[in-house]
Amino acid sequence: MPLGDGRLSHDLDPSDRSPQDACGVFGVWVPPSEASRAEVSKLTYYGLYALQHRGQESAGIAVSDGSRIVVFKDMGLVAQVFDESVLNTLRGHLAVGHCRYSTTGSPTWENAQPTFRSTDAGGLALTHNGNLINTPELAARLDPGVLTATSDTEVLAALLATHGGGPMEAAREILPATRGAYSLVFMDEGTLYAARDPEGIRPLVLGSFEDVGWVVASETAALDIVGARFVREIEPGELIAIDADGVRSERFAEPRPKGCLFEYVYLARPDTTIAGRSVQATRVEVGRRLAREHPVEADLVIPTPESGTPAAIGYAEASGIPYGQGLVKNSYVGRTFIQPSQTIRQLGIRLKLNPLREAIEGRRLIVVDDSIVRGNTQRAIVRMLRDAGAAEVHVRISSPPVKWPCFYGIDFATRAELIAGNLSVEEIRDSLGADSLGYISLDELIAASQIPKDRLCRACFDGVYPIPVDEDSRGKHLLEPSTT
Repeated sequence: MPLGDGRLSHDLDPSDRSPQDACGVFGVWVPPSEASRAEVSKLTYYGLYALQHRGQESAGIAVSDGSRIVVFKDMGLVAQVFDESVLNTLRGHLAVGHCRYSTTGSPTWENAQPTFRSTDAGGLALTHNGNLINTPELAARLDPGVLTATSDTEVLAALLATHGGGPMEAAREILPATRGAYSLVFMDEGTLYAARDPEGIRPLVLGSFEDVGWVVASETAALDIVGARFVREIEPGELIAIDADGVRSERFAEPRPKGCLFEYVYLARPDTTIAGRSVQATRVEVGRRLAREHPVEADLVIPTPESGTPAAIGYAEASGIPYGQGLVKNSYVGRTFIQPSQTIRQLGIRLKLNPLREAIEGRRLIVVDDSIVRGNTQRAIVRMLRDAGAAEVHVRISSPPVKWPCFYGIDFATRAELIAGNLSVEEIRDSLGADSLGYISLDELIAASQIPKDRLCRACFDGVYPIPVDEDSRGKHLLEPSTT
């Protein structure tokens, strides 16, 4: 078992996990002459650090010096897996990195990425953000015994590595047959590659270092952290290669853009830009629209930190009700592998959030959060605020009700576990113990994103899946033996 970091669970309530994204991917290429100065392993470390919110189960980096690829990966957060001594052993001029949250395959070392495969010409290291929905079909194309892990990424890496041609030629043939969400960053000994599925469900961007090097990352915030300049988004259906000849690009499929709307709600960092739109600006605008859709007389608008903060700011602006801090979050919330006893679990959320009694006692509160999954967290917050003396508690949510599971890279609960999949808004309000409950409408959320509705995936809100998913291709443990 991996060691814990002695910090609190990442989630406010372990039984009510926030939506988890598949992972973050990062890649960097510099000329071999710049390798010693650029320290690509450390650039990749900082890039992954910036993307830690996208996956906290495992982390890994692969580096090439032009003749061989070295991979280091382990379970845990980026700062747990890597230290100065490890990074100093990872020398080269190109690297790929990954921080993982599992959506296909269990959270094990074997499933940690980058996934490495030997090829006829050398090696291949691949990282993946998203989730494939025809994994069994793809796995059937491989010889028995080829797979050494149980993730969809392992299947894709094995197909690319056993193709017989180079990575670019292999990708041209295999990617058109691959369905689902995939933002890929991969490498051989001398070239950095990136590809994005035809729907472009997960984000992927290209950046540069003063024209002497290139970076590919899940979010623009990671470019900022390593000092790279944003160049453009990798387009849906695009495959690129980066080496001494520069950036080469080609299409392996016609684009059918369906960017994930939930990236704007919760997944992406607020300092990221997606499709030319600031995530922070979108979330604040969502809050303004939420105030107009669901007004209520109150004394104070407070967020559930930190995910509810931008929308709470927008709600306060539009409503004219003062914005304030009513809940204090422990700054050292991280991961732990220590399971709390039932007695400790009942303390639960108070370990991570504590009310400011003097700010809320006797006042009518509007509490803004980004989403409700199972409802346990919001239920505990409402109870806590009432115990601290709040006169009224009105809950406002900056996304529509999450009614449907995601098969494209967010590990949402099954429909049976989603509170909005089973209860009406009024029944949810009653379950939370709130005085009122209001969700922003889907149309208003889409308007705030400034992206046309037909270019967005809204499946978790409306059940309209842009890529049909067969029943046999659903589930996290598709490639693992049954325990029943």
